[in-house]
Amino acid sequence: MDARKAARLTQHGLATRLGKPQSYVAKVENRERRLDVIEFVTIARVLGADPYAIIRHIELAYPTKREAF
Repeated sequence: MDARKAARLTQHGLATRLGKPQSYVAKVENRERRLDVIEFVTIARVLGADPYAIIRHIELAYPTKREAF
């Protein structure tokens, strides 16, 4: 939501640019719907944000225990 507001877009405006209904954006923002990687990158680009910087921020904000798979 912060990135959308920083881009000066309403939910409807973002949805229009994505070719989706407004309810899609609302569900994403309300955490009722998860995004796959392609959707995430698409939304970040539409908002003029760097998807890699966002992922880095998330990684640093939520450190996890590194375990071998």
